[in-house]
Amino acid sequence: MAEGFLGGVLGEEDDKPESESPDAATGAEAFASAIAAIASRQDPGVARKTEEFLNEQTHLLKLQSDHLEEEFEARLHFLRGQASEVDIRRFGLRLRIAFQLVVALVSVAVGIGVVLLIHDAVTSRQVVIEAFDAPANLAAKGLTGKVIAGGVLDELTRLQIATRSHTAPRRSSGAWAEAITLEIPDTGISIETISRLLRNRFGHDVHIYGDVVERSDGRISLSVRGNGIPPKSFAGNANEIEHAFAEAAEFIYSKSQPARWAGYLVSHGRLKEAISFCQSAFDGSSPEDRSGLLHNWAVAVLISGGSKQEALGLFRASLKFEPDSWPAYANIENVLIDLGDEEGAWKAGEEMQKVAGGRPGKAPESSYQNWDLLVWNLQAWHSALVADVSQAYGGANLSAEGPTIADILVRMHDLEAAELAIKTTRENSKDLAAMAMIHHVRGRLAGEAGDLAQAVTELEAFVKEYSDPTVSGDYAGYHCWLAPALEAVGRRKEVDEFLKTAGTFVDCHRFRGDILDGRGDWEQAQKAYAEAVALAPDLPAGYYSWGMALAKRGELVAAESKFKEAHQKGPHWADPLKAWGDIMAKQSRPRDALAKYDEALLYAPNWKQLKEAREAVAPAKG
Repeated sequence: MAEGFLGGVLGEEDDKPESESPDAATGAEAFASAIAAIASRQDPGVARKTEEFLNEQTHLLKLQSDHLEEEFEARLHFLRGQASEVDIRRFGLRLRIAFQLVVALVSVAVGIGVVLLIHDAVTSRQVVIEAFDAPANLAAKGLTGKVIAGGVLDELTRLQIATRSHTAPRRSSGAWAEAITLEIPDTGISIETISRLLRNRFGHDVHIYGDVVERSDGRISLSVRGNGIPPKSFAGNANEIEHAFAEAAEFIYSKSQPARWAGYLVSHGRLKEAISFCQSAFDGSSPEDRSGLLHNWAVAVLISGGSKQEALGLFRASLKFEPDSWPAYANIENVLIDLGDEEGAWKAGEEMQKVAGGRPGKAPESSYQNWDLLVWNLQAWHSALVADVSQAYGGANLSAEGPTIADILVRMHDLEAAELAIKTTRENSKDLAAMAMIHHVRGRLAGEAGDLAQAVTELEAFVKEYSDPTVSGDYAGYHCWLAPALEAVGRRKEVDEFLKTAGTFVDCHRFRGDILDGRGDWEQAQKAYAEAVALAPDLPAGYYSWGMALAKRGELVAAESKFKEAHQKGPHWADPLKAWGDIMAKQSRPRDALAKYDEALLYAPNWKQLKEAREAVAPAKG
């Protein structure tokens, strides 16, 4: 860059050394000719003469090079001496501008660094374990302050890893392990030191201190304290010090990250303890932690079989402290579905999309699973689950989500893929909801294959587990699928008894309409369909079943109207589109039917019957 800048000022194009001119190629051309002669003739005499010629040319080129360097320096010195005062001023001005630019760039870089340091300090939310104090007699046994603090840090890290919570964790660290990586010249103060000072002044770190003493009875007492952490002691034998580490870590975790500690308690089945902790920790917690406490409190209530209305109120209250808590929205939808208010759940999903700024928006796709279920947005639901399962670390458990993926595939009529999803799911007897869902999917698959007896057996196994709140909470309304299976094997009395207490689910009401229609009671069947639509006028399933019954009766115009409404409510559901296309085919409208079939294939690309229907109306090739 310096040579280019100087050359531009002094006139680089006019001052090139003559070695770069065409005349300078003479020696090179002679060399090439000699080499050619050797190659063509392979004559030893010519080779000797060529070697003498090359030696002479080498000496000549060296003399020319030395002469040209001396001449170039002389001409450069002359041009500098003859430069006008204006040129000199221009050169000086350019030099000053360049220097100022360099200074400005350095200043900007330093400014950005300072801003980053301050930003990191202000947003810092770490739990920093300082080295503990330990007496010399314990240090001699290997229990130094660093070893003890390291033991507490290890336990705290283990707790965080074992926590399933939507609340962001604080990063734990050991203060003595923060290495100095960059020194500020002439000061001896490191960047890390400045960063630590800024975090101490502006950050929200929790610093944990402590000490260890050996009591008169031979036991060891471990005490911890910190900013915002009340002091507490934990005692144990020297050979059981790890137990004291664990107790101290749990205490630190609960005080420094109350919402995540509540999540830990819930995910490890300590439900009563979780509810009690959330109640006691709520008043003294930050708004963010209050949202998490309310959320985990509600989950604990649900899992323990408590009041769904109470849990719903807690979830809604958590949104007041954290309006963009997407897990809270998802759980509100889940509880409303469980209560049989699917329309209310749909509205909650709409509200979430509004807060998220549309879809895609701020909310992750996995938060829309309940809404996707309600409107049969199956491909989006499937994609979100598969993406979650495929995460290398911190993702979902395949044993929990594998059966749900299989259920979606059955709904998309991709039966082979559903079979494979079930076969490749690792069964986990501790996950009651997942095990129950495996029965449900197997029942649906058996029904599709025409094995009605096996379908009933599997669906009854699901319904048996449905009484558990963890199953009904995750798969509310899925029990309705037992009714048509029982009807198919002639167990009518059991069907009627079952539907009396099945709840206000759209599926239960539309299946009741199908059953009554099959029995020849069209009047009552229409009432059941109307009830399904009235329960959730913004959901597509009721309209679809009503349309299928009308089409079976030959009322094609009325059926087409229902399928149109179903498509408007669930635009990504293939079934109404195929049924709509079937009507068009019966009405000798093959082009319209083909368009509906093609649209349906976008949402159920592996549906065998759909492909066959399309082939039947597609124009012959050739």
